[in-house]
Amino acid sequence: MLKSLELTGFKSFSKRTLLEFSTPVTAIVGPNGSGKSNIVEAIRFVLGEQSMKSLRGKAGTDLIFKGSKNLPALSRAKVLITFDNSSKIFTLSGSSESKINLDFDEITIGREVFSDGTTTYLLNGSEVRLKDIIELLASVNIGSSGHHIISQGEADRILSSNARERRAMIEDALGLKIYQYKIRESERKLERTAENMKEVGALRREIAPHLVFLKKQVEKIERAEALRTELRVLYGDYFGREAHSIKDERKKSGAEKRDIESALATATARLATYADATANRGQQSPEEKNLADTEQSLIALRNTKEELKHNVGRIEGMLEALSAPKAENKQSTAALSIAREEFVSFVQHVEADLDAALAVHDLADVFPILKRIKSIVAHFGQERILHTASTPSNGNEDKIAELADTKAKLDLEFDAIAKEENILANKISTIKRTISEKDAEHREAERAFYERSQEKKDLESRLSMLALREESLVSRETNFENEQNEARALLGAGVLQYHESASGADAMPLDEMRKKIERIKIKLEDAGGTAGEDVIKEYKETADRDQFLSRELEDLSTSIVSLKTLIADLKAKLDAQFKDGISKINRAFGEFFSTMFGGGTAELKVSVEHVRPKGDEDMDGDDEGLKLEKGIEISVSLPHKKIRELTMLSGGERSLTSIALLFAMSSVNPPPFLVLDETDAALDEANSRKYGNMIESLSKYSQLIVVTHNRETMSRASVLYGITIGADGGSKLLSIKFDEAVKIAK
Repeated sequence: MLKSLELTGFKSFSKRTLLEFSTPVTAIVGPNGSGKSNIVEAIRFVLGEQSMKSLRGKAGTDLIFKGSKNLPALSRAKVLITFDNSSKIFTLSGSSESKINLDFDEITIGREVFSDGTTTYLLNGSEVRLKDIIELLASVNIGSSGHHIISQGEADRILSSNARERRAMIEDALGLKIYQYKIRESERKLERTAENMKEVGALRREIAPHLVFLKKQVEKIERAEALRTELRVLYGDYFGREAHSIKDERKKSGAEKRDIESALATATARLATYADATANRGQQSPEEKNLADTEQSLIALRNTKEELKHNVGRIEGMLEALSAPKAENKQSTAALSIAREEFVSFVQHVEADLDAALAVHDLADVFPILKRIKSIVAHFGQERILHTASTPSNGNEDKIAELADTKAKLDLEFDAIAKEENILANKISTIKRTISEKDAEHREAERAFYERSQEKKDLESRLSMLALREESLVSRETNFENEQNEARALLGAGVLQYHESASGADAMPLDEMRKKIERIKIKLEDAGGTAGEDVIKEYKETADRDQFLSRELEDLSTSIVSLKTLIADLKAKLDAQFKDGISKINRAFGEFFSTMFGGGTAELKVSVEHVRPKGDEDMDGDDEGLKLEKGIEISVSLPHKKIRELTMLSGGERSLTSIALLFAMSSVNPPPFLVLDETDAALDEANSRKYGNMIESLSKYSQLIVVTHNRETMSRASVLYGITIGADGGSKLLSIKFDEAVKIAK
């Protein structure tokens, strides 16, 4: 429902003028030139009319109050129109829906025009686009064709229009213009989308060869980067383990060198102590000289003893011969006795010789000792026999006594020699034990000397080997440093940020790692060692651009499908609602026509014609390429007249037919309001009553604003606004409510 209209500086309304519409029918009256039609044009203006001809002007500045004798010219014109939106009938679709809030009980649309010709549109005080105003009004069946505003002389327009224009007016009246608008918008989007697809496709084809080239370069760079990544990981592990290994090897080498040098110093010092013991090896020692002298003395003594023994034996033989017994003394054996001192002396001599034999190492020296022992034993037995023998009685007693005496002396001498022999034998044994002990000491010293010498040689050899290892370690350290410098140059300083660590049990050996690193470096050199950041960046940008274009193509393709589907759906809805609307309008048109003419029939018919698309008008040829376009034809039949063509109607008949059709259109899809600007001017009194009845009938569907001079029409209004020109030269507004006037008159 229309609530009010406010004009400020619009045409003849210099001052703020407010018209309130609170009744079904409001009449605006006044003399010609007072500005009645300016109110209608103000409504057209604020609702977005773009034709200056419809606003009776040439430019936007013609709509601004020009001033008068008593009033100055204004710099802008402003019109506000307010609608009741308590039932939230106003809606928006599309992108404007989320930006504009319509949750108000009143919707006020405003339009301003300034002295420079610029125009702004307002919605509840906020600036919006004309497109938003058009969509908003279309949601309440107020279209741009102005079917809801019928000015003087325009009532016949629907009859004089061609079929296509008539269809457009009827679609607008049915509220289908929004579909036409959406179809045109979708078709324009479809054309733009198709053009965009061509442009995007051309761009993709243009960059495709360069993208292929860049892709090959990037693949090569990526392979190199993958190798660098692998090499960086290997280097990190290798450097950490190699540094730890070198440090550990250096530590072990230092400790081993210190141990070897310490052991070598100890071995050298110990070797010096054994050197003196082996220095006189091969020279005759004093003991050996003493042994030789003693052995010579013993040999000489033994020779004397042997000679003495021989003499004793000879004497014993002689005695045995001289004292051969004549009869065996049976008790001689029994009478054989040995003095204890003699036996002890005998045993001592034997033991001394046995000890001497045991001390001799050379077997040749043992035999003389054994012979001497045998002689001692034989002598001891022979002497006992002689002592116990019977006294000879053969007369050789003197000789025997002499021999016995000689033998006794020899025995004494023999005993003395035996004692001395025993002493020399013991001395020899002692000397030999001393020499043997010293020989053992020498042999031990010599063994130790050779062992220490070998130990020293081993230590010196180990020290030499260690020196070679240290040289190898120095070379390894140099190679490690060179490898680090090469890695820094190849991969940057970050590659040297590693942590030292020991090799695990399952870790790759360092030698194998070095070989693998060298293989990767060779591959990296073949792949091109440079990082190629610019190429990668360019490829990424180009690939992103291509992907963006690809997505654009997909989106555009999807949009084309969606738009075509949308257009088809819109056209289907448009056709369906158009057919339904035509059917409803025909019923109402027939009723209104019959009321106006007291009978007869009127009907709208859909016609089809072939139309060449825009831009193809100059093309020659047959009907190929033409498209079918629907229009509206009007068929009437007046009572008591054989008239079926609109051209055969009189002016009054055309006016009534137009009014009947307009009222039928408005009744089928009523707009919030309907403006009738002197559409009753050509009607006589009888038809004016019919017109008034139709107004009352139509006011049930739409709010009516009637500009009229007709008394009958005025009588049907509840509020009457009078427009006049004031003394200052501006239009002024007078109002009266008939209900109140009737009460006052009574």
